[in-house]
Amino acid sequence: MTRETLVLGAGMVGTSIAYHLAQRGRSVTLVDRRAPGEETSFGNAGIIQREAVFPHAFPRDLGTLLRVLPNRSIDIRYRLKGMAAAAGPLFQYWRRSAPASYRRIVPEYASLIMRSTEEHQRLIEAAGAEALISKKGWFDAFRSQKHLEAFAGEAEEAARRFGVGYRTLTPAELKAQEPHLAAEAFVGAIEWTNSWTVLDPGGLVRAYAGAFEAAGGRFQRGEVRQVVKTASGWRLDFADGSLEAQELVLAAGPWSGDWLRQLGYRLPLFPKRGYHMHYAGEGEARLHHWLMDFDAGYLLAPMRAGVRLTTGAELTTRDAPARHEQLAAAEKVARRLFPLGPRQDAAPWVGNRPCMPDMKPVIGEAPRHKGLWFAFGHGHQGFTLGPITGRLVGEMMDGEETAVPMAPFRAERFAGV
Repeated sequence: MTRETLVLGAGMVGTSIAYHLAQRGRSVTLVDRRAPGEETSFGNAGIIQREAVFPHAFPRDLGTLLRVLPNRSIDIRYRLKGMAAAAGPLFQYWRRSAPASYRRIVPEYASLIMRSTEEHQRLIEAAGAEALISKKGWFDAFRSQKHLEAFAGEAEEAARRFGVGYRTLTPAELKAQEPHLAAEAFVGAIEWTNSWTVLDPGGLVRAYAGAFEAAGGRFQRGEVRQVVKTASGWRLDFADGSLEAQELVLAAGPWSGDWLRQLGYRLPLFPKRGYHMHYAGEGEARLHHWLMDFDAGYLLAPMRAGVRLTTGAELTTRDAPARHEQLAAAEKVARRLFPLGPRQDAAPWVGNRPCMPDMKPVIGEAPRHKGLWFAFGHGHQGFTLGPITGRLVGEMMDGEETAVPMAPFRAERFAGV
């Protein structure tokens, strides 16, 4: 019998899940207040980060904490209200970033990252989205020799343990790849050779949504007012109607916490905000690769809409008003590195990454509700990990052996479930 399934959230994660479930013969409706790929998945750096096997840990060294404290850095800023609101999760994040705990987390997290490009490839082919993908890698560029050497050591470990591809570049080699870049600002770079980049991140999600609909799936746009457990399954209530199904997948990214609280779950989900802006290239200047100015803490990406400049993280509440000082500071530094032209967007984009304190997403069946499935908390890597998450949710829902062990990603690892 065909199982009716609702997927709440049409970002990269939810859309990928919906596609996999439709491919398995389920009757699937994907639900979001906006069109697929228009929220968090729209605004990211556009990298399928096969190299990102080491998740972002909370800084524990005194030097980094003192640098961040004045709240003028590009890579990380904070608001006191946001820090207070997420005090519990942030303390857990700090604890889970201790060396012994972090060492246990890395191979679990890497088990997902290692499958990211191969799982994306399946959806890229199904969606006919090859024109959006570049497989020529991207650059981390360093102003500090100390940071370059430390990162090169991590890259070697990532290559040895997890199959990450990389090579180190001199400033001259970087300049040869990027002639319009002020490469003399750097002491060297690392090229991540088996990571992929995307010319239009929101466009890729839309393409995957098209493949989902071609497989028989349906997309329903609307503002969900309430999630209700019924005798036969689940119901989503809208202002003008409702949808019912036997099973529900909660994949609403940073909004997942709203529904979790309604259903009685207290999981430590917290947001990390990011901003971006697009620019024209000045004159004939062209940027050919995605480039992270590691020590400054921003990234430049040559996308369809222009050169996208993305900031690091801001620790604040999800719905706090935007502040653009972090982006302005990044732009000031970036203009000395690459000849950016005028801004192309009417206003900076702002979005929130859904983060968990142990740096791993929550994927699996809800502990206290039959037919409810969780898939959120992917932090900086929802765009990278959407397709593998979709495959795993499909395998779990059909009672199959999963591609990776799922115990590290279950909600039961936290108190409050």
